[in-house]
Amino acid sequence: MTPPPPAPSARAAAAELCRIGAVQVNAETPFRLTSGRLSPVYVDCRRIISFPESRRILLDLAETLLAEVSFDMIAGGESAGIPFAAMLAERFNLPMVYVRKRAKEFGKGRRIEGQIRAGAKTLLVEDMMTDGGSKKLFIDALREEEMRCEDLFVFFRYGSFPKGEAELRAEGVNIHALACWEDIFAVCDLDDGAVNTAREFLANPDGWSAE
Repeated sequence: MTPPPPAPSARAAAAELCRIGAVQVNAETPFRLTSGRLSPVYVDCRRIISFPESRRILLDLAETLLAEVSFDMIAGGESAGIPFAAMLAERFNLPMVYVRKRAKEFGKGRRIEGQIRAGAKTLLVEDMMTDGGSKKLFIDALREEEMRCEDLFVFFRYGSFPKGEAELRAEGVNIHALACWEDIFAVCDLDDGAVNTAREFLANPDGWSAE
């Protein structure tokens, strides 16, 4: 079935990611994802911080997307989510914390930095989402401190790991993303070989990685 055309906001987000060189395809030297899988495609959302105009456009789109979401605190996931959480916290004039993958082994041994507020409706901010494994770790850490984390924002989601996304939704987490791979394919100037390679991986990430 042919996917629906991307929304204008998704098209705009995908175009900015392509413009700053965040979209990368390399089947010869695959990228290793957080999950450990090898992938011929990668979207490096960390590049956003280095491009002021694209950063402003993407944050504008994020602010619009999140306007109808209810939250009173923002949390950034270590490490890519921290700068974006800070930027969005400033825009929404809200308090912020950040969450480590594991507790520090020195000082106060904290896993969450900033003022923890039990009961706060907390938006978790990350750069991108593949299978959602690291997102669950951050959400679990927030919930252990009795913070209500029911919403996750990312600039980009792969959209090829339905099991991981279903597990998050089963735990009451709403996923908000500006763009996915179909949006990239719709607006970015990728050659046919790159698109075919990307689609092969996205159709079967585990099989492609194992091969």
